[in-house]
Amino acid sequence: MTPSITDSAVKAAIAAIASESATAAEKIQMLIEMAQGFQKKPKTAQDLRNAVGLFYRAYEMCGENYPLLKARAKVGIAGTLQIIPDADSQLLLQAKEGYEEALPILQQLATPEEVAEAQMNLGLVLQSLVPDNLARITDSIQAYHQALRVFSWEDYPQEYAILSNNIAIAYLSMPMASEREYLRQGLAVQSFEVALKHINLIDHPREYAMLQNNLGNALQYLISSHPVENNLRAISAYNEALKVRNPQDTPLEYANTISNKANALFNLPDNPEKPELGNQQNLLTAKSYYQEAWQIFTENQQLEQAEVVAKALQDVAAEMQAFVLH
Repeated sequence: MTPSITDSAVKAAIAAIASESATAAEKIQMLIEMAQGFQKKPKTAQDLRNAVGLFYRAYEMCGENYPLLKARAKVGIAGTLQIIPDADSQLLLQAKEGYEEALPILQQLATPEEVAEAQMNLGLVLQSLVPDNLARITDSIQAYHQALRVFSWEDYPQEYAILSNNIAIAYLSMPMASEREYLRQGLAVQSFEVALKHINLIDHPREYAMLQNNLGNALQYLISSHPVENNLRAISAYNEALKVRNPQDTPLEYANTISNKANALFNLPDNPEKPELGNQQNLLTAKSYYQEAWQIFTENQQLEQAEVVAKALQDVAAEMQAFVLH
């Protein structure tokens, strides 16, 4: 079996780095840059393992002489562990440790942007560890807020949108006593709405669609005495997302949004002024959205999502049957 191009490239590069022509700092920098190349565009799982190996080699070479490069190598290892497909909690805990060790050094020696990026990624790792009770969601939110001090909407709209989205989703996953449930949901909706004041359809379509889709979800499940009004607002948010998401360019995102919209229609009377007349029309629309979403999920091997939608289709059929019986 011939070695892959990446393996031979790694060996050649390490040999070149070992030659005497560069200073130690330059060699470490070369290793880090090479590792980042594998990390940013991995074609295989092996590329990610190569990245970890190269970052680790850079880390080892730093000794005590190059604290900033050492912190960067540490962040590189953490960032790679974080994106390994189906990373288990053990890898995520190592990533968390890496960021937490690197951050104090970055805060002393690196640019504010570099610090904020590490905080943003630490927030993500913490958020991923929460379901296993290995981190607190409040720490995740705090890390995101620290990153937001640098990633303002004026200068870094993309990072700002992602952070706002993550903060809102973190609020939604916070456990609270039932009487305070509406509070965290309100904070989530507010977080999406504030972000959408700055992120617009023309300049940042992807981020705009993501925020609108997730705002729709938050509104739809808001505990409130105005469920109809919230569902109408949710549908309007989904319609905004669908100005960007379409079956050709973003099939999975599109399928996600139309199935979310179908969920809202399922619970919405045809005439909000006369809810007693039922929602036969909205059920028919929901059914066609679910069918389209099911087809896209199935074609793209998203079997779990296809199963959820298939169950929703059964619920629609049962609901329509109930109308016939009445």
